[in-house]
Amino acid sequence: MAEDLSSLQQVRGRVKWFDPTKGYGFIKCPNDGPDILLHVNVLRNFGQSSIADGSEIEVVTHRTDRGVQAVEIVAIAPPERDDTPVLSDLADLDAVELSNSPLEPARVKWFDKAKGFGFANVFGREEDVFLHVEILRQSGLSDVQSGEALAMRVIDGKRGRMAVEVLAWEIASSTQKKEA
Repeated sequence: MAEDLSSLQQVRGRVKWFDPTKGYGFIKCPNDGPDILLHVNVLRNFGQSSIADGSEIEVVTHRTDRGVQAVEIVAIAPPERDDTPVLSDLADLDAVELSNSPLEPARVKWFDKAKGFGFANVFGREEDVFLHVEILRQSGLSDVQSGEALAMRVIDGKRGRMAVEVLAWEIASSTQKKEA
């Protein structure tokens, strides 16, 4: 059966909430329209397994008799944040210098959202890299899974190596290709 393309619409909204365990969440429309269902498979097709609440998101939607749902993600921007560093290790760092540091390929060793932290390993290095839940949130992610591939900007913090920005591997690799 062919899909009715007349019901497709591109909209921009904010993630109301997303639960990776349940496999779905909702996007709040800016024009007070109905909330938009965001299924984890649509998010995975974009290259992420989670998204932070409050993230700005642009999606293609499809209206069904059960409501409006996202069928494709066009863009995601992390939630707005103030300039106050979330971790004391970041208080004295230059934002421009951080953004110019290289993205390093890494894999999640483990992450416990309830504890608010976990660790990853940069490929080719043995030491653990600390991952804090607020760094994930500022990067537009709400959770990561053991074994998940990431790209991270890493610094030597007061207590060891730590991530200061985290991107889903697919997003980072497509961004790098566009810049090349």
